[in-house]
Amino acid sequence: MKILLLGKNGQVGWELQRALSVLGEVTALDRHSGTEPQGHCGDLNDLAGLARTVQALRPDVIVNAAAHTAVDKAESEPHLARRLNAEAPTVLAQEAAQLGALLVHYSTDYVFNGSGDTPWLETDAPNPLSVYGQTKREGEEGIAASGAPHLIFRTSWVYAARGGNFAKTMLRLASEREALSVISDQIGAPTGAELLADATAQAIRVFKGAGPDSSSNLSGIYHLSASGSTSWHGYAQFVIERARVKQAQGSTQSKVSKAGQASQVGQAASRIKVAPDAIHAIPTSAYPTPAQRPLNSRLNTQKFQATFGLTLPNWQLGVARMLDEIL
Repeated sequence: MKILLLGKNGQVGWELQRALSVLGEVTALDRHSGTEPQGHCGDLNDLAGLARTVQALRPDVIVNAAAHTAVDKAESEPHLARRLNAEAPTVLAQEAAQLGALLVHYSTDYVFNGSGDTPWLETDAPNPLSVYGQTKREGEEGIAASGAPHLIFRTSWVYAARGGNFAKTMLRLASEREALSVISDQIGAPTGAELLADATAQAIRVFKGAGPDSSSNLSGIYHLSASGSTSWHGYAQFVIERARVKQAQGSTQSKVSKAGQASQVGQAASRIKVAPDAIHAIPTSAYPTPAQRPLNSRLNTQKFQATFGLTLPNWQLGVARMLDEIL
C-alpha cells in the first residue's frame, strides 16, 4: 500500500508517521517539502503543486493531517483559512477520485454551534460559529462532493507530548502563579494525537480490506475522540493534581534532578505553587476571544467504534500517559 501523508510535522502528522508505517510505504510531506531538490509539494497553499504531487506519486491512500488550526487568527485571515481548510482538501479529494484512492481527512467539533449538552451525532446539522469552523465544514462538503472514497474524522481538543499544549501551559502557569482562572463552561474530550493516529491506521486497514463493494459503504464522516468529557477547568485540575503527585514522588528521587535530565516542563511541575482550591472556574464570557468557541464539544463516537471494531479509552488515560512522558 502506498500512502501519502501531508502535515508530517504537526501533532497528529508526527504520530501518523509511526502508525501508518506498518501499513505500507509512506511518503510524508510538510509545507517545506517542495523546497528540496525534486521535492514533492506538501504545501496546502499550492493547489497546483498538490495536484501534481498526487498525480506523480499515485498513492493508494492520502492522509491529510495539515490544516489552518489557528482558530482566532483565522478570523483575520479568512481567505488563507479557506484555502488551507476547504480548497486544498477538495483538490486532494478530486485527485483521489481520479485514482480511486482513499482520502483520510480530519475535521472538528467546531462545525457545530455548541448548543445543548448532548454529544453530537454525525447526522446533526452543522452550524459553525467561527471562520475556522466554517472553512472546515466547507472542506467536508468539498470532499463529499468529489465522489472520492473518503473517511472524515471529526475530533476535539487535540494534544500531544510533542509541541505546545494546554497541559504544558497550565503546568508553566501553575509554577509562576498562586492562583489560576480557567474556563468551566466549554465541555469536550481531550484527545491524544497518538490515539488519533492509531485509530486512523486501524480504520484504513478495515476500509482497504473491505473490498470495493463494501468500502464504498464505509465512506463518510465519523466522530473520533477520547471517551468521556470534561471542562477546561476540570482538565486543568487533573493536570495539576497529577503533577503534584509526581512532585511528591520526585522529592524522594532527587537523583533525577541532580543528573540534570528533567525537562523544562518537568522542572516547572516540580515547583507547583497553585493550591488545589486556587484553580478558579470562570465562564467563557469572562475570557473573550476573536473567535467564538462552542460550549458543547461532546462527540458521539458510537458509529466509529461499531464500524471499525475499536474501543476508545477515557480521556484521562491518554492525558495521564502524556503527563508521565513530559514530566
